[in-house]
Amino acid sequence: MPRTLTVLAPEAGVRLITLQRPEALNALTSELLGELAAELELAERDPETRAVVLTGSRKAFAAGADIKEMAERDLVGILNDPRVVHWQRIAAFSKPLIAAVNGFCLGGGCELAMHADILIAGEDARFGQPEINLGIMPGAGGTQRLLRAVGKSLAMQMVLTGEAIDARFAQRAGLVSEVTQPEFTVERATAIARLIAQKAPLAVRLAKEALLKAQDTDLASGLRFERHAFTVLAGTADRQEGIAAFQAKRRPVFTGQ
Repeated sequence: MPRTLTVLAPEAGVRLITLQRPEALNALTSELLGELAAELELAERDPETRAVVLTGSRKAFAAGADIKEMAERDLVGILNDPRVVHWQRIAAFSKPLIAAVNGFCLGGGCELAMHADILIAGEDARFGQPEINLGIMPGAGGTQRLLRAVGKSLAMQMVLTGEAIDARFAQRAGLVSEVTQPEFTVERATAIARLIAQKAPLAVRLAKEALLKAQDTDLASGLRFERHAFTVLAGTADRQEGIAAFQAKRRPVFTGQ
């Protein structure tokens, strides 16, 4: 069976993963999600990978879940859906994940993009949760992540109407960090990933964890976690290297220790 992803080995610390179901606008099957989860777990263990860029095609990042596969599942099939575990594995990825989005980014595709830490969108990108048009609702974090990203009112409008928003609107709403010309989306996402890859890996990991913690906890608990992480980094070799390099006016060389 052909793979549903292509993966480029790390270059300058960045691994590029491309969704590869162009005949179906990269609709997310259980197989594709399982492959993606496995690839992210490999990237997690690979010391040469310090950040990952995830992208699709120029026409679609991912146009949603695979409707044919969904239609074949009854209530029991949904309860035992293997995709739940795949989504959990994807969400557990601790290194920086940057999504480079062109074209359609709908339903499960939008949910997948929201699993990324940073979203870079081409001007032709369209984001939406159209599940309501099928008599269902988002089921892979769409209601939860979208509300946290764009706020209650816009999330309600997008989920309850099924209408999509364009890239510029998504940027103003806080869903996307940058908008580029479509032909430069992957290039820009890769440049950001390479910049992050130059930083101290432990500091990046704990900073990402602290930022995600801010979404899931109260301010006092978040501040305690931040201070704890800041203190832990005081014992790392990379902290000493960073300070020494700053004082010597040279570029630091971080080793992840």
